[in-house]
Amino acid sequence: MDQPVETIVVTMEFDALDPAALVKALARYVVVSRGQPGCRNIDLCGSSTIDGRFVVISKWASTADQEAHFDSAEMVEMARACAGILRSPPRIDRLYGLSAHDLA
Repeated sequence: MDQPVETIVVTMEFDALDPAALVKALARYVVVSRGQPGCRNIDLCGSSTIDGRFVVISKWASTADQEAHFDSAEMVEMARACAGILRSPPRIDRLYGLSAHDLA
């Protein structure tokens, strides 16, 4: 009964040339991605210390779910929407949740 819970957390950090356009693209991505298989949570955050910096934080049930999402139409559409509105490529990190377990 006590099976280990695999939790994958992904952060994607974006620096905007055009903040309004980026927020529009990322907000749409977050909303449509919430229904993806294995998505436990996904949020869009704006930095309070660095103007134009936005971070998408997502939590996935498994590595397989997260990797499948990175190949999804939603991810491709978001990447296309970001063309020309970023200062640099997004910084993406995949973290293994050590204490981010869902309560039963």
